[in-house]
Amino acid sequence: MVALLAMLNDRGPLPLSLLAQELGASAATIRRDVAVLAAQGLLDRTHGGARPAKGNRELPVRLRDGRNQEAKRRIARAVAELIPHGKHAIGLTGGTTTAEVLRALHDRNDLTIITNSISIGLEAAEQGQARVLIAGGVLRSSSLELVGSLAEQTMKMVNVGTAVVGVDGLTAAEGLTTHDEIEARTNYAMIERSQRVIVAVDSSKVGRPTLAKMADISEVHVVVTDSGAPADELQRLREAGVEVHVVDAPS
Repeated sequence: MVALLAMLNDRGPLPLSLLAQELGASAATIRRDVAVLAAQGLLDRTHGGARPAKGNRELPVRLRDGRNQEAKRRIARAVAELIPHGKHAIGLTGGTTTAEVLRALHDRNDLTIITNSISIGLEAAEQGQARVLIAGGVLRSSSLELVGSLAEQTMKMVNVGTAVVGVDGLTAAEGLTTHDEIEARTNYAMIERSQRVIVAVDSSKVGRPTLAKMADISEVHVVVTDSGAPADELQRLREAGVEVHVVDAPS
């Protein structure tokens, strides 16, 4: 079901026959899955097909963990190696890839974790991180991030050594993008207060901008992605002055 939702979110309305063909499932299975997801308000049924739920192009956070999970783990390990040793303040936006970065830093006890993500903040505390700051704000249920003016004001009061930023889209021309304009502004407030910005992004989002611009590519120092990313887009990022690290994508 996650793959089905992801296809609709990425490509828009599709006929059931095409969904069945590309997902390698029977027509009966696709019809059943579409009915279940429609009942949950996660998609809209059309005549002979399905489309993303009106006003929602973003996959809910509870359904994202299984997508490209091994690639995200490899990206996270590479990002963790770029975090300086010794006391350091690290900012983490919400997202499944940034959550994997936190897990890759589980053996560090010298970090200050700054985030606007409830789930990342709680996991950091459970992990035993001694210093965790969660910016307050209005809760976005789809991402479990706290956003808005209160969160932005909190970010303006801190100094971040390294911001690790998750995105929904990344291109050299459009920069860092996400699905929600308010979330984009809140994340930008963290970027503004950071000495170094690392974008942790799996290849499915490289070369594909989304609705809301978060930051220009000129404000990014490092991108870490996997080898499934388009080579021409990675070259454009390098030409824009970004240091690009590529981990092997899972086979």
